[in-house]
Amino acid sequence: MADTTLSGDVPGATLNPPSRTILALDLGTTTGWALRGHDGLITTGTVSFRPGRFDGGGMRYLRFTNWLTEIDRLSGPVEAIWFEEVRRHAGTDAAHVYGGLMATLTAWAELRGVPYEGVPVGTIKRHVTGKGNAPKHAMIEAACARGFSPADDNEADAIAILLWAIETKGGLA
Repeated sequence: MADTTLSGDVPGATLNPPSRTILALDLGTTTGWALRGHDGLITTGTVSFRPGRFDGGGMRYLRFTNWLTEIDRLSGPVEAIWFEEVRRHAGTDAAHVYGGLMATLTAWAELRGVPYEGVPVGTIKRHVTGKGNAPKHAMIEAACARGFSPADDNEADAIAILLWAIETKGGLA
């Protein structure tokens, strides 16, 4: 898991720290994540939910649940979650994995009373690159231009979702 920390370039990250811990996710077998803690510190990374050779079909979702619980315990409580809302997938397997992770996420959040919302892919891309159909490399470049060092496009997407949530106040600004 790659972790990157930034406490400078993000608006409000160090001055008048926010009081809400928010989590942004790019759901997939390799899930990108970005977390703004209650102290304003932003941490990002990726985590793999690829099943092991002898795992049953539900093990990736149990691992995802455990990961969410651990993030909440170590950095939380998580007070809001935004995730990339994908309406079209490259293949059937990707669609199934996304649907299972989204179901797991929404059930986890509902049990804890944590608000969550999907953000359309085009909205996220347009916010950080100016183009709603920006390619993966443009998302990585946009994250780098903001002072982050994403390991891959999954982490870059999660950073973009977090920046969108902070800068638009969850789409309200």
